[in-house]
Amino acid sequence: MKSHRFSEVVTDVTAKFTKIKASDYQGQGQYKIIDQGKGSVAGYTDDASLVNRQLLPVVVFGDHTRTLKYVDEPIALGADGAKALWVNPDLASARYVYYYLRSIQIKEAGYSRHFKFLKEVEIPIPFKDDAPDFDNQIRIAHLLGKVEGLIAQRKQHLQQLDDLLKSVFLEMFGDPVRNEKRWDKPELKAFGKISTGNTPPRNEPANYDGDFIEWIKTDNITGDAVFVTPATEHLSEVGAKKARTVTNGALLVACIAGSVESIGRASLTDRTVSFNQQINAIQPDKDVNALYLYGLFKLSGAYIQSHATKGMKKIITKGDFEKISMIKPPVEIQNQFAVIVEKVENIKSRYQQSLTDLEALYGALSQQAFKGELDLSRVAAPIEGENPVAAAVPAPITTQVIELPETDLLLPALQDRTQLVPLLRFWLEAYRTQLGSAAFSLERFIAAAQTRLAELHPDHDFTLSASDYEAIKAWVFDEIKNRKLKQTRDIICINGRRQFGNQILLRARRYAQQ
Repeated sequence: MKSHRFSEVVTDVTAKFTKIKASDYQGQGQYKIIDQGKGSVAGYTDDASLVNRQLLPVVVFGDHTRTLKYVDEPIALGADGAKALWVNPDLASARYVYYYLRSIQIKEAGYSRHFKFLKEVEIPIPFKDDAPDFDNQIRIAHLLGKVEGLIAQRKQHLQQLDDLLKSVFLEMFGDPVRNEKRWDKPELKAFGKISTGNTPPRNEPANYDGDFIEWIKTDNITGDAVFVTPATEHLSEVGAKKARTVTNGALLVACIAGSVESIGRASLTDRTVSFNQQINAIQPDKDVNALYLYGLFKLSGAYIQSHATKGMKKIITKGDFEKISMIKPPVEIQNQFAVIVEKVENIKSRYQQSLTDLEALYGALSQQAFKGELDLSRVAAPIEGENPVAAAVPAPITTQVIELPETDLLLPALQDRTQLVPLLRFWLEAYRTQLGSAAFSLERFIAAAQTRLAELHPDHDFTLSASDYEAIKAWVFDEIKNRKLKQTRDIICINGRRQFGNQILLRARRYAQQ
């Protein structure tokens, strides 16, 4: 490894690009617009005069956001804060430099400019026989790209499972705000005992000099996890007597926050905890399932937030919180939803552990690779044209739980992708028989198939591709032709009257040849 100054390796070529204002972004078009935002693509343009086809590949750096993106195709550049960086091809691989820059910590300066900090970086370049070792650079980038792709895939799976639960909830209970299924909609005080947390006096050290009970704050309500995360602060037995506590199965809801987006975040307790005054808690009655209550709040965020005060600090008082009306179906149906949640959460926990392991692996490999401590002799060189970082996190897929049976067709499909079509058709037929009055959904089936594959073979990273969608489409046409599926229109309710909408739906025929 030889260390080189940033300016020896990287040149700022932003001036070679014509920048596009965000107001001129198109929703679709021939050319991508890359800016400093978190998304891989900010928008599109059809104006070829705005596109730079030279000096590729480039690394796009967010001067305000510190984001880094590798780009190897003609693009247009977003106007605000995006820097286009060109890597000297006689010294380093652009993809290698991209991964190195991602591995370092760039000083945080708020929404100020950060490029001045990036320019201070020194870049280690693998050398062999006094010349840049491009083979090793490419292998390092390829290896890190593969692990990054697996991380993106795990995040995708976790997102799909979250969307799965949302879709199941909507399928079973309908929209909780519109309440088109006409469930009872009492005030929250009818769901259980509601209490607001507190802070035992800080000027009495004895309240905090032990770890008798956790003291939960809104930071422990992440919005992603079903249960509150472990508290960083505890109360002593003395402090616990002055605190508000709830037991296992209570829902903790953030009701005081600096931004309205943080209002309504909710998590359950799986242990007895105390909590502070920014949180309202619901200890559910016997006719309320805690997992149902959690799902209800997950889908009612904007509705909950609408009850907050409009000042600088957003607040929902206990009195106002108790008066919020929410749907309350029979507990038997709530329990059915809870069974599905438990199954999905079991899968999520495995995926989350896998994600944690992959992120730790990425960090270790990155550190070793850029110190020259990684043996790359057994790392396969990338296939020409292969993009190791193509696996960006895709848009969430809305799905529902579908029971897909085990079959002898599964293992051959995992071993040989050409054997996948029989498995898909078998599972599609199983799905059709479970539709009842529900509409067929490609997205729901895909998510169910991915989830089932993960359940049965968690060690396989098997993702359905575009060709598999064609096989599903062919099955749908066959089922319509064979009169097993039929096309219908959706029914909507306007001013209390039911009428046909404009959406075409696929539904199972109740009887063959109907």
